[in-house]
Amino acid sequence: MDDIKKAKLFFGSYQEFREDISKRVNPYTNKIVSTTPVCDVSDALRALQVAKEAFLKNKNTPLHQRILWLEDVAKKLEDQKEEFAQMITHEVAKPIHFARIEASRSSETIKLTAMALANMHGETIPTDIMPSGKQTLSYFKRVPCGVVVCITPFNFPLNLIAHKIAPALGAGNSVVLKPTPEASACASMLAELFINSPFAIPDMLSVVYGDADVGSALVSSEIPRVISFTGSVGVGNIITKNAGIKKISLELGGNAATYIDKEADVKFAALRCSYGAFYNSGQVCISLQRIYIHENVYEEFASEIAAQTKKFKVGNPYENDTFMGPLINDDAKNRAKNWVDSAISQGAKVLTGGEIKDGIFIPTVMANVTDDMNIVCEEVFAPIVSLVKVPNYETAISKMNNSPYGLQFSIFTNNLKLAQRFIDDSQSGGVVINEIPTLRFDVQPYGGVKMSGIGREGPKYALEEFSEIKSVSIY
Repeated sequence: MDDIKKAKLFFGSYQEFREDISKRVNPYTNKIVSTTPVCDVSDALRALQVAKEAFLKNKNTPLHQRILWLEDVAKKLEDQKEEFAQMITHEVAKPIHFARIEASRSSETIKLTAMALANMHGETIPTDIMPSGKQTLSYFKRVPCGVVVCITPFNFPLNLIAHKIAPALGAGNSVVLKPTPEASACASMLAELFINSPFAIPDMLSVVYGDADVGSALVSSEIPRVISFTGSVGVGNIITKNAGIKKISLELGGNAATYIDKEADVKFAALRCSYGAFYNSGQVCISLQRIYIHENVYEEFASEIAAQTKKFKVGNPYENDTFMGPLINDDAKNRAKNWVDSAISQGAKVLTGGEIKDGIFIPTVMANVTDDMNIVCEEVFAPIVSLVKVPNYETAISKMNNSPYGLQFSIFTNNLKLAQRFIDDSQSGGVVINEIPTLRFDVQPYGGVKMSGIGREGPKYALEEFSEIKSVSIY
């Protein structure tokens, strides 16, 4: 990389320069790839005040301008897809092939939001439906909430921002974005497209940076009406306790699982499960972590998934055919190794992987695991998948549901009745039949139950999170 990308600090449409910066190092090359202005609590509060004043000034901006704004950003993002993809790989070492896919998906997410805005409307209500009522012109409409705070993670540093700020701005809110410190330049580049658009509504988007102190100031302030956060359960719990009376949307991760039925296509299931377990180095909230396999097909499946896993190219994320690169930092890598070593000491067996080569934790398939091992009961967020032999479906679904998480589950089966039963039995926000639980389409509602979060993303559903119902009656 010839030039180090400088993330920009925005208080609304005004860019402010800072001498004090932090540096981001690429997890694979260990070279500095971007710098970020250092922010503090006062910056967070200033951004919120700018957002508050901007919303009051612009809350009645016509819908057509917001749609044109989103369409313009989506077009420019698609035109600059390669530049954005390279930045994703620079900052988080996502393999370039998948970084390009994320850049394209981000553009699509914004397009989908513009499309959904055309159908964000209320309905009329028959107030004389009961004897105690009387005839009026009664209806409800959706209106923006006010100021929205968006806090985003590193694993999809572009698309998860698009999933938040596009619906928030499209619904008519002002936004303060605090992106992950690991990918501040990706966030800054996208923010610039919004702020510099000829259709931009002035001062409606601010971008600040920082860790817990800045995030806490944004969350606990009385100014925001909505907090939208994607990240860990621990931080989500802190936000819930400190936010006060606000709308809160939380996507807090999961412990995704699948069941391989005795009637499944085992080879296909193993092929897809290896992909779902190790895509993005397992750093996906719906990364496949637990696989429950019917005892009749267990040995065949275990052999197949181990063989498929060994075929993946692991290494340089800048090479087009690399499937998996490094984890986000050394702490994540060392934690994964320690969890595997702990499981081995308790009797688990490594079918493939389980070691660090050239600084990368190798895709790992584990067998002989028990329900109390960290690699099974906690969210690993690393390229580790565990195989569990079960005698029947009932045992599998019981073990799948025996988790504090409930984001997405799946089943591989050719038994239609069993698939239908699984849909009802799964304690999860999403269910996938004959595919991996890692499957997500940006147009769908996305979110979990239990500790996996509150609320739903996906443009249409995020617009509901970022708007409020106003009821009207005219006598």
